Amino acid sequence: MSLFSDAARPVERIQLAPGALLLRGFADAQAAELLREVEALSKVSPFRHLETPGGFTMSVAMTNCGAVGWVSDRSGYRYQALDPLTGQAWPPMPAAFLALAQAAAAEAGFPAFTPDVALVNRYAPGASLSSHRDGDERNHEHPIVSVSLGLPASFFFGGLERSDPVTSYRLDSGDVVVWGGPARLAYHGVRKLKDGEHTLTGRTRINLTFRKAL
Repeated sequence: MSLFSDAARPVERIQLAPGALLLRGFADAQAAELLREVEALSKVSPFRHLETPGGFTMSVAMTNCGAVGWVSDRSGYRYQALDPLTGQAWPPMPAAFLALAQAAAAEAGFPAFTPDVALVNRYAPGASLSSHRDGDERNHEHPIVSVSLGLPASFFFGGLERSDPVTSYRLDSGDVVVWGGPARLAYHGVRKLKDGEHTLTGRTRINLTFRKAL
């Protein structure tokens, strides 16, 4: 059994596509510690609702930690070293974040992964993430590691074209999805979050998305 599992819920491996794996329960034992780190870093770089290049406001609130952060405004999507809200460097990536991301990536067959950014997304009921692919990174040889904490979400995963069929998966707190290789640029998203109450996060869901940006 992996060190990143909980005895009450053994890790279950579900292949979403070649190169893409859902690890159910992988982060169960770390959930409370990860959320404490989220609270600490959000005091340095607060959550905010970004504007898209098209002028829309994202329903998901977000912040970042690591060497760079992902931002969006009318000028486009990009990574930058300074938080535009504070003018300061993003908070450093907590050791617990890095350890979990590397362990999950190795479990999915990507042992050399060392992320330099973690996007921290906060979903309230009704928030969603439209179909997209993670393509702003310099090198797509590195996988994406996505960690779910709090309220369950409906995550959909498709192919390399936006028009490809998608399959939906329920993600519970502690579930981790890793995708890379032939699935690295697959389209994916999150359907509107349903209202509920979670013992760790209340009426919210937190998602940690680890990437190698530089």
